[in-house]
Amino acid sequence: MKQYFTAMVLAFMAYMVSAQSMHTYMYVQRDTQNMYMDVYMPQGTPKACVVYAFGGGFMTGSRNGKFETAYLQALQQQGYMVVAFDYRLGLKGKHVNSLSIKPLEQAIYMAVEDLYAVVSYLILHKEEWRLDTSTIVLAGSSAGAITVLQADYMLCRNMPIAQVLPRDFRFAGVISFAGAIFSREGRVNYLREPAPVFFLHGKEDKLVTYNKLQLFNIGFFGTNSLVKRFKKFNYPYQVYRYEGYGHEVAAACMVELQSVTNFIDNIVLKHTFKQTDATINYPGFPRWKNMRPASLGKVKEE
Repeated sequence: MKQYFTAMVLAFMAYMVSAQSMHTYMYVQRDTQNMYMDVYMPQGTPKACVVYAFGGGFMTGSRNGKFETAYLQALQQQGYMVVAFDYRLGLKGKHVNSLSIKPLEQAIYMAVEDLYAVVSYLILHKEEWRLDTSTIVLAGSSAGAITVLQADYMLCRNMPIAQVLPRDFRFAGVISFAGAIFSREGRVNYLREPAPVFFLHGKEDKLVTYNKLQLFNIGFFGTNSLVKRFKKFNYPYQVYRYEGYGHEVAAACMVELQSVTNFIDNIVLKHTFKQTDATINYPGFPRWKNMRPASLGKVKEE
């Protein structure tokens, strides 16, 4: 009986591994560079598709690092199709400081362009994956969070870069772990309603601003500034403000896994309108040293 039970458990585990699979695809070629994405499929029909952009200051990072893989598999186990993708690291090997506006702008543009190529690939192959393209949610950490916020912003402003997507396409939601939006048109101004956004950000973040950095019409607008706009124009959002924390919130993905899945299941998929504002304090949450843009070049690639 014991051997039979053990065999049943092993068979069930093998079934779960096969049912929840991961496959890698080349989604585009950029300047002779092959760009790949990993697709994690859950058992059964996906509840939604989460497209995840990794962090690393546009200098480092990868779609399949240990941290990323653990998080993607956790989302997969919750019933989501999850896509992690390569994007070009526009600041790799470059010296950056607070005045490096053009290199940062170009790096963001390149990452968004690659994200749009991923989404175009998903739309083209939607039948193969039983994908409802109205459920595509963007999620990202740090540079990845900048990328996903910027992607929805550019789409909502119908910028030329976004015209590779179908005219009626909309993202279902956006999840930003310490992100911001770059603008040359002054404060952030959506021309149509953005996707519901879940903002998570440390109030003391010195790497990706929690507030805003602006000189004339050029600005970098963080969570606090963006939430003010969402509230003013009555857009749906949820914000977690981490009191006393800095950029370490970019790594809070696993800590906030349940909060993220609740956001997707209740606000995104059920189209529940909410404007939720919460201040968070985790006494045991690990802290990083006070990082600034110049620190990024010192981060070692795994």
